[in-house]
Amino acid sequence: MIASVFHKSKDYKIDFYKPIDISIPLSNSANCVSAWYVNPMKIEAVENGDWIGDVNKGGSVNFRNITFNPHGNGTHTECVGHISKENITINQCLKQFMFLAEVVTILPTELENGDFIITKKHLEIALDGAKPEAIVIRTLSNGLNKLSMQYSNTNPPYILEEAILFLNEIGVEHLLIDLPSVDKENDEGKLLAHHAFWQYPTNTLLHKTITEFIYVPNEIEDGTYILNLQIASFENDASPSKPVLYKVI
Repeated sequence: MIASVFHKSKDYKIDFYKPIDISIPLSNSANCVSAWYVNPMKIEAVENGDWIGDVNKGGSVNFRNITFNPHGNGTHTECVGHISKENITINQCLKQFMFLAEVVTILPTELENGDFIITKKHLEIALDGAKPEAIVIRTLSNGLNKLSMQYSNTNPPYILEEAILFLNEIGVEHLLIDLPSVDKENDEGKLLAHHAFWQYPTNTLLHKTITEFIYVPNEIEDGTYILNLQIASFENDASPSKPVLYKVI
């Protein structure tokens, strides 16, 4: 199904029959991607006396409780409520779901202390003058191990504050990345990238979101896409999410 999307005085054609799901499936497997020292997601059949919510154990239906942490277990989208004293939720903040996005691939730079970072220069080169509403960052290397990586205590790459300020300057409102966080794993609670992106608390930008733990397959080319950013209607700072790309044709 070829659709025409008219956006900001430009016409973009996309094929709705060719969605590109860049979320990582969330499961109760110990091999499901995780970070921040959380346990794997837990899925358990409800039991009430002799009744059990498991058809394979004699129940009439499957009826399960699910326990997980949206930040530590799988693809998620977060709002400024992640760092704010105020109770701000992703369901309150994300009111539109289709955006013009640019997919970029970046090889983080290694510092002398062993950190790998994404700089303003990386983003300037990758975007090459583009000013999208959303940026989708694929980092190298980009193996399938990202689907099952256990990131706790691994000091993964992160984005420098200067790079975030550049994204703010060019009007990026939605930042998606294939890492567990835009910030350093252990930064003494500063979360410089998070604070800079949302300009909290001096000029808080409620409509902006950060999506972490995505996976962009190697066969997906860098370039312009329409992004459909799907969340569950959680009244929480973050929700599991399903970002879907449509290549502009």
